[in-house]
Amino acid sequence: MAEDKIRVLLVDDHTLFRSGIRSLLQSYACFEVVGEAGDGREGIRLAGQLRPDVVLLDNNMPGLSGREAARLLLEEAPETRVLMLTVSEDADDLIETLRAGACGYLLKNIQAETLVSAIKTAAQGESVVSPQMMGKLLSGVRGGPGRPASGGLPSAPAALPRNAAAPGAEAAELDKLSPREREILRFIARGQSNKEIARALELAESTVKIHVQNMLRKLNLSSRVQAAVFAVENGLGQGPEA
Repeated sequence: MAEDKIRVLLVDDHTLFRSGIRSLLQSYACFEVVGEAGDGREGIRLAGQLRPDVVLLDNNMPGLSGREAARLLLEEAPETRVLMLTVSEDADDLIETLRAGACGYLLKNIQAETLVSAIKTAAQGESVVSPQMMGKLLSGVRGGPGRPASGGLPSAPAALPRNAAAPGAEAAELDKLSPREREILRFIARGQSNKEIARALELAESTVKIHVQNMLRKLNLSSRVQAAVFAVENGLGQGPEA
């Protein structure tokens, strides 16, 4: 039924790219593309009018940039989830986009199935960042409070956007994790996907997914981004498992 579909708004100044994304999403019964916009201001207007579940937003557009549009769009439609979909691998773009309130940052060179999964994840209220960008996000966390890394966050986790770091996850909670879950948490802190973790540990990808779900539940976290930040802050971001 239509009301069960994830309603998506596309905001990108490249008509051909929008057309490709629309065709991809329309091939899935779970999505409904409710509108398209060729610039940020039109995207903000349509978001307020259409109230989509998820907005796919380009960063590099003429006039209003994507990260500026994200901030204004979320003021207009705060219940909407904004996913930046861009070619920019710049750390400043990543950090400022998340600060603006976007729930995720994806690169346009991702696989189609990865994009589909990311939209579903965003619609469920979780955060998602392309694995290639996770290291740049975490570099800010490694800088520590008052000691920002180059292009990083001035402090962590306070400077992270909503859903990027959760209260209540303390170092003592690491004791709740099994040795395998701690091992997987290290891989997540390095920005590796479930598929990459499964390959490294010679496990089924479905098994890794279950371990990740259990780990998030035990740590009272809701996303891989939160888990990665937690791991780095508790010294699990580098080096092999002891």
